[in-house]
Amino acid sequence: METESEPYVRLATLRQLHQVVAELNTARSLADTLQTVVDGIVRGLGYELACVNLVRPDGDLVVAAFAGDPAAEALITGRVGSRAAWERRLTMGEGWDGLRFIPHTEGWVLLEDDVPQWHTEGPDPRFQDEWHPEDRLYAPMYATGGELLGVISVDRPRNGRRPGAWGREALQMYAFQAAIAISNARLRANMQRALVRLEREQQALRASEESFRQAFEYAPSGMAIAEMGGDQHGRLLRTNDALCRLLGRPASVLRRYSFSDLVHPEDIGTLLRTSAEGGRAELRLGRRDGTYVWVSLRNSVVADAADGPRFLLTHVEDIEERKRHELQLAHRASHDSLTGLPNSAELRARLGARLCRRPQSVRAGAVEALDAAFEGRAEGTGTGAGAGEHGYDGFAAPGAAGGSGGGEGFEFPGDFSGGFPGQPEGPYDHHVHTVAPASDIDDGTKGLAVLFCDLDGFKSINDRFGHHTGDAVLIEVARRLTTGVRDGDTVARLGGDEFVVLADGLGAADAADLAVRLRNAIIPPIRVDGRAVRVGASFGIGWASCGMSADEVLRSADQRMYIEKRSRSKAHRRAG
Repeated sequence: METESEPYVRLATLRQLHQVVAELNTARSLADTLQTVVDGIVRGLGYELACVNLVRPDGDLVVAAFAGDPAAEALITGRVGSRAAWERRLTMGEGWDGLRFIPHTEGWVLLEDDVPQWHTEGPDPRFQDEWHPEDRLYAPMYATGGELLGVISVDRPRNGRRPGAWGREALQMYAFQAAIAISNARLRANMQRALVRLEREQQALRASEESFRQAFEYAPSGMAIAEMGGDQHGRLLRTNDALCRLLGRPASVLRRYSFSDLVHPEDIGTLLRTSAEGGRAELRLGRRDGTYVWVSLRNSVVADAADGPRFLLTHVEDIEERKRHELQLAHRASHDSLTGLPNSAELRARLGARLCRRPQSVRAGAVEALDAAFEGRAEGTGTGAGAGEHGYDGFAAPGAAGGSGGGEGFEFPGDFSGGFPGQPEGPYDHHVHTVAPASDIDDGTKGLAVLFCDLDGFKSINDRFGHHTGDAVLIEVARRLTTGVRDGDTVARLGGDEFVVLADGLGAADAADLAVRLRNAIIPPIRVDGRAVRVGASFGIGWASCGMSADEVLRSADQRMYIEKRSRSKAHRRAG
């Protein structure tokens, strides 16, 4: 029987319902809309707990939003229930108009299904319509076409009773409005994803000018339209706000440029190779402050009208953070984790880049080499200075060294810089061959010196004071070695207490002097945790030369180091 105050209660509930429904339409994203739905149920419909189970593309339902209990929210948010289990629940429930109610007396049938739930056990109801903790009340939400969007699940009415006719109707009306709000939120999300389709499909680019303007201007990533063809090819006609912020330049200034004006000089070739439909590239663009930012460019061709001019639509994505992470990973792979020096693999790579497989026997001057090359071409004979005696960088000119013009003078090295694998190396080979001094006596020849360093007395320090002290010694030795070489030289750690220095352009005396200076730099005491320790160093000087492998060069320097170490007494080897 209706009490005298019930109409006033209904009016207050109606006002709350109107307010929470109004808030549904102010949420911007799908996630915000779902959270607003459950918050409105708790705040305006008189339930302590509420959640939205949203239908996924695969048909299953996921707990997408929860309100009322942080512990329960953390327990079930994001969990998935199968579509079959949900259809079973909606089918077996009592039909309260558009709602489905499963009393606790029947809920035991559902204990084994995979639908996420927070229901707990409780005592039997004291009166007929008292709410039980295992009662289940669902409000399905359907799209305009009848498609199931999701299911609202509520629990713990604040009055402790199962909802009456008015409460049921209010929840059903709210579920209807929530379905509209969710559909609208999905439409907004689809509009944002349309930006991706506009980049990939030319037909989508023929949308109305206003629709395209909004999609272009409000894109979260940089967008630009450039001329395609003609004298002004590549000139930027239009840029969005995201690109202006990324490059720190206003749109009026960017219209004076093309991407070729903004790209890093080292990346201009990459830009030219990708300035076509469907082209993709990762390169650097200049900011107003003179710095560069790594971006990913993706191009699509857009026609202004059926037979109108064609434009290049470019999507610009900021990948600075990813590039920085890639460089960090590459550095970790090529450098020693303790000292920060290049590791063994990086050392061999740098050394191998300077070596080709063909040994260099005679090195001619630049003028003599060109004269010999052209002389060999003109004469077509294998005698005289035009033959192998003075071939450029040791390569015979075409027709030389074989007596005929059949190309027998060409060699096919498997590894050389500046040429193409499998192609003959000619008199204009850009690879500068690495040569070594003829002896330890300085004859004026400058080469790539390889100084192999092994620490003396390090093992006793490591054994006596522990690895912490040993690591500190290695770090300090690495610093002293790096400080003692030139900017272009390489200091690497092979492992353990072995280091290698690559120093190019040195003569035999220069290399010996460098070894002495580095040994003297290592000898001074090293303080670790208030304790002074000293190590010595033995250096072996090897020379890199084309025709040798990186391992052969290192092995040669290592052998010289052991010869040098054995030539000194143990007392002289150890620094203290």
